[in-house]
Amino acid sequence: MTVYAPPVQRLITELSKLPGVGGRTAQRLAFHLLRASDEDALALAEAIREVKARIGLCETCFNLSDGPICRICADARRDPELICVVEEPSDVISIERTHEFRGRYHVLGGALSPIDGVDPEDLKIAELYRRVGSDTIREVVIATNPTTTGEATALHIAEGLREQSPGITVTRLASGLPVGADLEYADELTLGRAFAGRRAV
Repeated sequence: MTVYAPPVQRLITELSKLPGVGGRTAQRLAFHLLRASDEDALALAEAIREVKARIGLCETCFNLSDGPICRICADARRDPELICVVEEPSDVISIERTHEFRGRYHVLGGALSPIDGVDPEDLKIAELYRRVGSDTIREVVIATNPTTTGEATALHIAEGLREQSPGITVTRLASGLPVGADLEYADELTLGRAFAGRRAV
């Protein structure tokens, strides 16, 4: 039997469904919202309603967008011959923060994971192949996560692109030691990749 009134318990239950939010954090957030002014609480509710109503996927790259085409695909200053393949829209934000990439993106919507029932048909891989086949693409940068599922996805996409479009350059983001890290704390896989990806200085 719960000690909270049903509306409070419902709020705690819904908040606890958010990633990284456990029961105690959900309680703290719920009590914070109860203490907040009506304007602040309703502004949060309206922001959630608006984002669910207005935000969809870009017809070209499947990034989040408030129209048929996202702002990156609509930006004429971006290089249309360079595509960066990522797993999720949040990865686009991470890459954009570096200010190093001036091409366009393709968001897969996840990574291959047969154990979890995620097959190539469940991702936007076929759409990537169609896009590469119909546009003048010079290079595809595969920027999936350096995890088991991310590596499997990268290999699958690279093989498919080599078969379909052998003239296109397919690259993978380098991985290795983070800046400021000590060698003694690096695991063997990270250190091995750092050696494999070494370059002249």
